[in-house]
Amino acid sequence: MLTDSSLLLWTVIILLVVYFGVVTWIGQRGRKYSKSMNGFATARGKVSPWLVGTSFAASYSSANLFIGVPGLAYQFGTSVLWYTLGCFGVSWIGLLIFSKTFWRYGKKFGRVSTVPEWLGRRYNSKALQVIVSVLILFNVYYIVGQNVGLATIFETVIGIPYVWGIIIGVTITILYIGLGGAFAQMITDGIQGLLMAIASILIFVSFFWTIGGGINVFGELTSQLNAVDPNLTKAIGVEGPYNSVLAIMAVQFLLFSFILMPHLLNKILSIETEEELAPFTLSTGVVLFVISTLMVLGGLAARVLFPALDSADAAIPMYVIESFPTIISAIIIVGIISAILSSTDSLYLGVTTSIGNDSYRILAPLFKKDLTKEQIDSQSLKVAKGSLIVVGLLSLYISLDRPESLSILIQFSFSAILSGILAPIALGYFWKKATNYGAIAAVITGAGLYVAFTQLNLIENIYLAMFFASLASFVVMGIVGLLTATEKHEELVLKKTV
Repeated sequence: MLTDSSLLLWTVIILLVVYFGVVTWIGQRGRKYSKSMNGFATARGKVSPWLVGTSFAASYSSANLFIGVPGLAYQFGTSVLWYTLGCFGVSWIGLLIFSKTFWRYGKKFGRVSTVPEWLGRRYNSKALQVIVSVLILFNVYYIVGQNVGLATIFETVIGIPYVWGIIIGVTITILYIGLGGAFAQMITDGIQGLLMAIASILIFVSFFWTIGGGINVFGELTSQLNAVDPNLTKAIGVEGPYNSVLAIMAVQFLLFSFILMPHLLNKILSIETEEELAPFTLSTGVVLFVISTLMVLGGLAARVLFPALDSADAAIPMYVIESFPTIISAIIIVGIISAILSSTDSLYLGVTTSIGNDSYRILAPLFKKDLTKEQIDSQSLKVAKGSLIVVGLLSLYISLDRPESLSILIQFSFSAILSGILAPIALGYFWKKATNYGAIAAVITGAGLYVAFTQLNLIENIYLAMFFASLASFVVMGIVGLLTATEKHEELVLKKTV
């Protein structure tokens, strides 16, 4: 704990106060771009595509890659590298494949603000839009994972009690997102992404004095891990979620699909022109490579240096405290906190804009027939901002019961969403017989089966559960599509241009 070093403790506190002051100021600046529902949700054209790409990579990473996955590496060893290697390679390929067509659909349908709205426009179905907006509420568990990660950092390195760590994180994030919406979220995430990249590089450099071995540092790390437990150096784990070839393949499938998460795809909707997609994807790839492949190695090094930690999720905080000089430790700790906040703010924005734009905006006219478009837009924006407080309090309440594994909780939440939306998005690109009925059936089938598989212990491995649930949703959508497709549905297919 940092309370053993007053210099380090106060350095971290001062940096955090400055950092929180800056992000709140950015939130205040973003108020002028957040006066409409579309501006609050996307801030389209107001942020550089290079910064949007960095924001995408930062939001992708979260507490999962900076705390959770290194914790799994601490527990299960090198088999966890299948996850982190796939984060860059497989996910970035998925982004390159999906981003341009997704952006073109958004442009074709007008000012689309969210993924549920994109699906609703693609399939000409308001029912689908509302159903997907409800499914996105699973992201509350994702937010809980971020809360737990942030509170773990505060508790481990500063000595702030777990509950107060959660309260601080929730309050700060709600404040600047409520003020500045998507503009504040992307600007702050861009800054956070750079801090995360610096922290990841510093972790890697530190191996030369913590592990040793010179240019053979990875060989030395492997040898020392093997001395602790030979199972830690196996390519396919004996225990844990990476214990079979099929499980590893399912992980790659998940990571390929992960870029379709609503809080990530929304960033593509903020790009103004098609030419800006190139710097956006390049920026995403470079930053994601650094932060996804280096930080997890710290979990392996921590297992060598501190083999008996009470909590695996404390691996990175403990490694940082013991391995770096005061100032560097403080910078890395703030970088880790940035990693957590960068996803938390994206998730809050995604959930609350979906509540305002995809639930209230669609349902309100059914009960109040005389509402004008301007009134609906104004009220949906108020609902979105107001729901920030409700979602924040809900996530805080759930976070009070600390989960056993931060990474598993996070992956449960996004796997439930992906199991439902993967087929409608993917088949909506490439298949002329993709219909609204098929899409609705796929969302319900995929998400429903995933929850059943995991909660009833029908499939214990969360990656395999997602794979089979998603596969079932593709099959169901294919069957329903063949039975319900008409020429009218085929007219909705995007006409690609050269």
